[in-house]
Amino acid sequence: MAVNSVNSVNRGDRSASALVEVPRGLAGVVVAETGIGDVRGREGFYHYRQYSAVELAETRGFEDVWHLLVHGELPDPARLAAFTAETAALRRLPAEVAAALPAVAAASAPSGPLAGLRTALSLLGAARGFRPVYDIGTDRRRADTLTACAAVPTLLTALHRLGHGLEPVEPREDLSYAANYLYMLTGEEPDRERARAVERYLISTIDHGFNASTFTARVVASTGADVAACLVAAVGALSGPLHGGAPSRALDTLDAIGTPDRADAWIRERVLAGERMMGFGHPVYRTEDPRSRMLREIALGFGGPRVDFAVDVERRVEAILAELKPGRELHTNVEFYAGVVMELCGLPREMFTPTFAAARVVGWSANILEQAEDSKIIRPVARYVGPPPQVPVPVAG
Repeated sequence: MAVNSVNSVNRGDRSASALVEVPRGLAGVVVAETGIGDVRGREGFYHYRQYSAVELAETRGFEDVWHLLVHGELPDPARLAAFTAETAALRRLPAEVAAALPAVAAASAPSGPLAGLRTALSLLGAARGFRPVYDIGTDRRRADTLTACAAVPTLLTALHRLGHGLEPVEPREDLSYAANYLYMLTGEEPDRERARAVERYLISTIDHGFNASTFTARVVASTGADVAACLVAAVGALSGPLHGGAPSRALDTLDAIGTPDRADAWIRERVLAGERMMGFGHPVYRTEDPRSRMLREIALGFGGPRVDFAVDVERRVEAILAELKPGRELHTNVEFYAGVVMELCGLPREMFTPTFAAARVVGWSANILEQAEDSKIIRPVARYVGPPPQVPVPVAG
C-alpha cells in the first residue's frame, strides 16, 4: 500500500509540473465515452443513441424519446403506454414540497423560476428519499431520475404562477408531457398545433453532447451524489447567459431592431463593434444548426409578421457578415427561432430557459445514469500560475 501511495504522489507531481496543453474551455478534448448521443458539428448533425434527433422530433413524441434515453430503445405501443402512465403518475409533488413552494417563489422572484428550481429540486430529492447514486443500484437510480424529470415541469410552472400571484395548476395524467406543461403554465388545455410545436422543441433540446450543464451533472454524479444534487448543479450551469439564457435575448435583438428598415444599420453597427449577436453562432456547429432549421420550419408554419421579420433579420445578418467579415460564417443557433416559436405558442419570455430545462433534465438524467456506472471520480488538475511558494515570515511577539 505504501508503494502504491508513493507512486500515486509521484504521478501527481509529474502531471502537475508538466501538464499537457489543452484548449481554453476544454474545446475538443475527449473526457469520457458515451452511448447517449453525439454532435457532429462539421456535418450539422446530432443524434440520440442511433437516431437523428431532428428526425425523432419530427416523427415521435416526447415520451418515446425519453424512453429511448432511459432504456436504450424506442418503445413499441405497449411499452410506450406503460412508460407514459408510469411517468405521468409521478408529476404530482409531495405535500411538503408543494407547501414550501410559495416561499421559494417569493424568495426567487427577482431571478425567476429557474433560480427557484434549484431549491425546489433539493426539497424534492429530500422528500422522495433520494440517496447517493454510489449507494444504490441501477433500478433505484433510474426510478429517481424518472421522479425528478416528471416533477420538473410541475415545479417550474408552479413557481412561475406563484410568482405572478396565481395558484398552481395541478398536473393531468391524461395529457402528454408537452401538453401538460402548457396546461399547467396557462391553466388552459393547449390546442394540438401549439402542443406539438412545443413538443418538437422539447425533443430537439433533450441532449446535445457534453455541453456545460451536462458535463457539470456528470462531474457531480462521479462523486456518487444523489440525483437531485446532480440536477441542481446542472441547473446552475444552465442558468448562465452563455449557455441556456439566450432564447429571450434573441427576441430582444428583434425588439431592438424594431422594423425591417432599421435592420441593416443596427446589424452593421454591432458587427463592426465586434459585439456578440445573440441567437447567432455556436461553439460546435460550423454549418447551420439543425435545430434552428427545424424550428424555422415550425415558425413558418405559424406564419405572421413576427416570423417574416425574424427570417429577414437572419438573412441580413448572414449577408452583412459575408460583406464585412468574409470567411466568417455565422448562422442562427437553436435559441433564435426557439424564442420565436415559444412566443407564438404563448410562453412568456421568463419561461424560455425554464422550458429548455424541462427538456434537458431528461438528457442530464441519462448522463447521470451513465456516469454512475463508472466508479472513477472526475478529478482534473490545473496549472498553477501564481507566486512561487515561499516560507511564511513568522509574526514577531
